[in-house]
Amino acid sequence: MKPRPRGQELQARDNRHVRGTETMAPALDEEDLYPLVQDNKDAFILILDCVQDPHNLGAILRTADAAGIQAVVAPKDKAVGITDTVRRISVGAADHVPFIQVTNLARTMEKLKAAGLWLVGTSDRATKSIYELDLKGPLGLILGAEEKGMRRLTEENCDFLASIPMAGKVACLNVSVATGVCLFEAVRQRRSA
Repeated sequence: MKPRPRGQELQARDNRHVRGTETMAPALDEEDLYPLVQDNKDAFILILDCVQDPHNLGAILRTADAAGIQAVVAPKDKAVGITDTVRRISVGAADHVPFIQVTNLARTMEKLKAAGLWLVGTSDRATKSIYELDLKGPLGLILGAEEKGMRRLTEENCDFLASIPMAGKVACLNVSVATGVCLFEAVRQRRSA
C-alpha cells in the first residue's frame, strides 16, 4: 500500500466502486422525515444516536442502502454528518439514502411513535435479543454511539430494547457491524411475513 501524502493521512483512500457525481446529496431537515413514514405500513428507518466516526457512518449508510432503509436519522450535534470521507466509505450510498439531521432526537422519536412506528433500540441492558423481537411493520431501529451506546433519553424513548447475543470474550460489536446484524435480521423477518 502506498503511503498517503503528508496532511492526508486521515482521509479515506479512493474507492474504485465510487463514481463521481455532479452534486452531493444534502442532508435533509426533520420536516422531510415525516412524509416518508406517515401512513406507511412498511416504514423502515434507522436512527443513529451520536455516531461520530465518519468511517462508521459511511459503512452504516452502505448497509442501510443494501437493507432498503428509507431514511437515516441523526442528531445535528455530537454526530458526524455527510463528509467526503463518509461518501467514499459509503461507496455512493450517501447520495441515495436520505440522511436527516435533527435538533432534538428525543422529540423526533416521539413524533415517529405518534406516526405509528415501533422503535427498537440496541442496549446491553436489554432482556431480549434482536432475534426474539418482532421487527415487521413500521419500524425504527436505533443504535448508539461508539463506546457509550445510546443516551439515556434516547433509550427511554424506545418501545423495546434488544441485544445482540455475544458468544466470545468481546463484550460488543463495532456500531457499523451491529447495524448490519440488526438491519438484516429485520430484513429477514420482513421478507418472510
